[in-house]
Amino acid sequence: MAATTQFGPVGTTSRTSHVLEILKSAILNGQLEPGEALVEAELAGRLGVSKTPVREALKTLEGTGLVVIRPYTGAIVRVFSDDDAVAIYDMRLLLEPEAVRRSIASGADLTGAADALARASAAESGSERSMANREFHRALYRHSGNPLLLQTLDGLRDQIALISAGSWARSASWQREAEEHARILEVAQTGDSEGAARLVREHIADFARRHVVPAEHPTPEGGSA
Repeated sequence: MAATTQFGPVGTTSRTSHVLEILKSAILNGQLEPGEALVEAELAGRLGVSKTPVREALKTLEGTGLVVIRPYTGAIVRVFSDDDAVAIYDMRLLLEPEAVRRSIASGADLTGAADALARASAAESGSERSMANREFHRALYRHSGNPLLLQTLDGLRDQIALISAGSWARSASWQREAEEHARILEVAQTGDSEGAARLVREHIADFARRHVVPAEHPTPEGGSA
């Protein structure tokens, strides 16, 4: 476990939810790395709680795809294979542009997206910027009008963030992403739902091509990485 972890005793209110948020944040910001063992007793000691809320939090994280719990060997931070990453980004490409199109077509308030873009620009750390960028994307699609579509995309967000974190560590391109986000928002604010959806698809596919999809896999656009 990295020395920069911010683990510490949590309050008595909703201990499981507190533990869940702390562990989730540590996984997504790289403090707990893919493949790292998540020992209940160790985590409980660092957080000042019993093993029960830690165990429940790990089960929840397993359900969201961030943790793998193996019989007899315990929990680890999930390691995504190339095939996992391709499948997850393929799903995102199928769903998110359409959700954005519907959201913009409904006349959704885009204040949240603009605020998230500003927070990303002002962020002082990669984890803050990553969180703001995730909020930007969600603000664009959250008014799609289909609760199941929203739930599915939200379910992919954390897995996407964990996959992306490793990519950023190898080759960060924040400025490029910021420029693309600004252009997407500009088009969305004009009410051009089709144009915004097209830009979102290009943005996601381009990121996948540069950071996620191995050369031997076909890209979602049908070419090769």
